[in-house]
Amino acid sequence: MKAALLYGIRDLRLEEVEIPEVGPGEILVRVRAATTCGTDLKIYRRGYVGGIIKYPQPFGHEWAGDVVKVGEGVEGIEEGMRIRAGNSTPCYRCSMCRKGYYNLCENRTWLWGSYAEYVKVPAPIVKHNLQILPPHLSYAEAAITEPLACVLHGALKAGVKLGDTVAIIGAGPIGILHCQLAKRMGADKVIIGDMVEERLKVAEKWADVTVNVSEEDLTARVREETDGLGADVVIEAVGLPETWQKALELVSKGGTVLEFGGCPSGTKIEVDTQLLHYGEVTLLGTFHATPEEFTKAFNLISSGVIDVKPLITREVPLSEIKEVFDRILPSKRDLKVAIIP
Repeated sequence: MKAALLYGIRDLRLEEVEIPEVGPGEILVRVRAATTCGTDLKIYRRGYVGGIIKYPQPFGHEWAGDVVKVGEGVEGIEEGMRIRAGNSTPCYRCSMCRKGYYNLCENRTWLWGSYAEYVKVPAPIVKHNLQILPPHLSYAEAAITEPLACVLHGALKAGVKLGDTVAIIGAGPIGILHCQLAKRMGADKVIIGDMVEERLKVAEKWADVTVNVSEEDLTARVREETDGLGADVVIEAVGLPETWQKALELVSKGGTVLEFGGCPSGTKIEVDTQLLHYGEVTLLGTFHATPEEFTKAFNLISSGVIDVKPLITREVPLSEIKEVFDRILPSKRDLKVAIIP
C-alpha cells in the first residue's frame, strides 16, 4: 500500500509499505478520507512533544473508512462497516486515569498513519474509541470527530455558559468549531478574530462579530462590544506565544482564558499578577480529549448539531500530500483538506 511517512521536520515521503496484518482484537480499515489538522502542520514544520512522535513516523490522525479485516475476538464490528476511530485511548490504570484525567493518560495507546491506503486499529482503540457511521454521514465529516472532541473538552473545562460573551483568537478549523460550540452552549455573543479574510467569511455563519486583526485591534473591538468589560471566556486557537499573550488582554474580571492552541516547545508568556489576583481571572490550558468526549463529538456531528461541511474546503489524492503541507495549508486560505487515498 501507499503510505505517507514523516522522517523529520519537512521530510515527508510517500512510500510503498506492507499492508499491516491484524492480530487479536484489531481491525484493518481501508481509509476513505483523512482530514488535515493544524497539529499535523505543526509536527511537519517544527516537530512535536517528545515521546509521541518517533521517526520515521506514520503520518495523519483524523480519518474514516471501511473495515476490510477483523481480528479474533472483536465483537460488534464486521467487514464492510463504515467506521471512524480515535487516535488514542487511555490505559485506565495509570495515576492520571485513576484521577479521571483520561486525556492525560501516562500509558496512552496512540494511532497515527491515516495518510495511507489502509490503517490498522489497535485493540484498545477498537474497544474504547470507535464509532460506526450512519448512512448519511460522509467519511470526511466523520473524520472531524477528533478535533471536535478536543474542542469539546476545552469548552467544558472553560465553562462556557448561557449569556456569556466569548472571544476567540483564530478563525481556523479549531476556532470555527469553538465558535459553533459556544453558541450551542448558550453564549449570547461570539467575537472571532483572524487576519485571513477567507476564514472570517466562513466564521460569519456562526459568529456575531468577526474582526480582521490586520485592519483592526482585537482588544479595542472586544472592549467596545462588551461596554469596556471584556469577554467572559477568551479562547486562543492559534498556538503562538504572542496570541496567548493577547488573549489575556481580552478577558473580563471573573472571566476565563483558555489557551487552547499548542505553542512551540520552550516558549513562555508573561502574566500580570494583578489580573489573576484582583481580577479573579482563571487561566487554563487543555489537551486532547477522553473517549467519552470523542463519542459526544461524533454524535454532535452525525446529528447535525455541529456543521463541519464548511470546514472541508478541498479534496486531493494521497499522491499530492507533500504539496498540501508545503503550499496549500501554509497559505491559510483552506481550512481542512480531505486526503482521499
